[in-house]
Amino acid sequence: MSAVDEILSQVDLDQLAQQVGADPADVEQAARTALPALLGGLDANAADPAGAASLAEALGQHDPALVEGGVDLGQVDPAEGDKIAQHIFGDNRDQVVSQLGGISGSAGKGIVAKLIPILAPIVLSWLAKKVLGGAADASRSPSASAGGGGLGDILGQVLGGATKGTQSGGVDTGSIITDVLGGLLGAGRR
Repeated sequence: MSAVDEILSQVDLDQLAQQVGADPADVEQAARTALPALLGGLDANAADPAGAASLAEALGQHDPALVEGGVDLGQVDPAEGDKIAQHIFGDNRDQVVSQLGGISGSAGKGIVAKLIPILAPIVLSWLAKKVLGGAADASRSPSASAGGGGLGDILGQVLGGATKGTQSGGVDTGSIITDVLGGLLGAGRR
């Protein structure tokens, strides 16, 4: 199961559609476009030692329990998600949303813009679950070290595979990261 499928399997798409005021099919299509962008942005940020350290700190603050047994969208703070998205995409956020909105078809950038702040905390909790393996605890924050099984190695395995080859409505969303976001994010925002 791809990372996108794994994350979406924990989200009630009908409830998410109600929350953003859109059709469930459009929300699913937009989410399948936005999730690889969030994962790819995290991967780009983690490529830099300072970005990896910042991500390690963030993972220690996100409870993996959010994605266990289904996400309770009432527990997701869009204001926090907005801050996460701003950190991931930086000054390029509007451009990223615009590009993703164009790729997600009829759903458009309005739905993508509403989804990103909801999906961002879910993505960090999912990643914390993959990296930490249990409940978040500041004393268990992963090491930002790039070598010897540190966060860099784990992120390479989790995020590297998370953004490759996922299909969304005939679009290879892995190419979104390469073609669309690559130029906008460069080596990632620190």
